[in-house]
Amino acid sequence: MQRARLSAAAAGVLMAAALLSACSSKPVDRTAGWSPNRIHAEARDELNSGAYDKAIPLYETLEGRAAGTPLAQQAQLDKAYAQFKDGQKAEAVATLDRFMRLHPASPAIDYALYLKGVINFNDELGLFSFLSRQDLSERDQKAAKEAFESFDELVKRFPDSRYAPDARARMRYTVNALAQYEVHVARYYFLRGAYVAAINRAQQAIADYRDAPALEEALYILTRSYDKLGMNELRDDARRVLDQNYPDSQYLARGFQPPDKPWWQIW
Repeated sequence: MQRARLSAAAAGVLMAAALLSACSSKPVDRTAGWSPNRIHAEARDELNSGAYDKAIPLYETLEGRAAGTPLAQQAQLDKAYAQFKDGQKAEAVATLDRFMRLHPASPAIDYALYLKGVINFNDELGLFSFLSRQDLSERDQKAAKEAFESFDELVKRFPDSRYAPDARARMRYTVNALAQYEVHVARYYFLRGAYVAAINRAQQAIADYRDAPALEEALYILTRSYDKLGMNELRDDARRVLDQNYPDSQYLARGFQPPDKPWWQIW
């Protein structure tokens, strides 16, 4: 009986020790007792030093401590930027979408749109994937299109925003990139004898991206594809448009050699 009581007592001691151990291993909140301004200052220091992984949780803490204040809104924007710089692009976009949903009248909406556009603009698989060896017909330009949409909304809603000039330049770049992508795919199909597919992609580029530098090659691909298919009337129509818009076209003289000026030199 006494041994049973001793065993129960020992078990109680062990349980208490386990609980104490669990409590002692609980992470210590170093921001306990800090004012929102101090948290903001610490987060800003981490952000400026490039310690984005440390800045993000501080901004999350600040959102809660300063809820309902402009400082909390600023924390959301700064957190999105830190996530972007830390490589967490999807999380950054989600943070910005949440900010714009919760604060539609915020004076920082233009910045939120701009940052969202920049995040997608810098997605290498979106804008620059056509430079690699992967099958061009299997690529997705979703990021580039979403970047354009964010910049387009920015310049339409806030034409005098400090971010509008850069957004417009990035829009031109994005349009040229998207047009170039379509033309690369059209060329891919043409060189493999898929002339109908080449025509469809070239026409898509011409319809969607007027005045883009890549349209010269698109018209050339149309001309060559119609010729390969024996569609002489359509070939002559495409050639006539090419001659009218690009009377000194280097494609007619050199084939698929690129022009001297790269398509991306737009500003």
